[in-house]
Amino acid sequence: MRLITLFLAALLVLIQFPLWLGKGSWLRVWDLDKQVVLAQKKNEELQARNAKLESEVRDLREGTGAVEERARYELGMIKQDEIFVQVVAPNIKTDAKPSPSPVAQTH
Repeated sequence: MRLITLFLAALLVLIQFPLWLGKGSWLRVWDLDKQVVLAQKKNEELQARNAKLESEVRDLREGTGAVEERARYELGMIKQDEIFVQVVAPNIKTDAKPSPSPVAQTH
């Protein structure tokens, strides 16, 4: 009776081996599932980037508004007969001493 029990236990272990450690095991399935999730996340990020680039290309092809905007902000260009005005925020210094003149005075 003891020999039959040991034989059945060994047979059970041999049957379970491919399920846990074989080619199509649960561990392999879990690993592949993680890889699929990571790949799907990367694909979603790339699709969002592609959609953004596609809309930018469409804007550049359809009208001059996007081109003018890029020319103004990236290249500092202005249209003919426009006046360029730059507003500079004032430097507010507390306890500021006047800086000495960079030009040396001789007598």
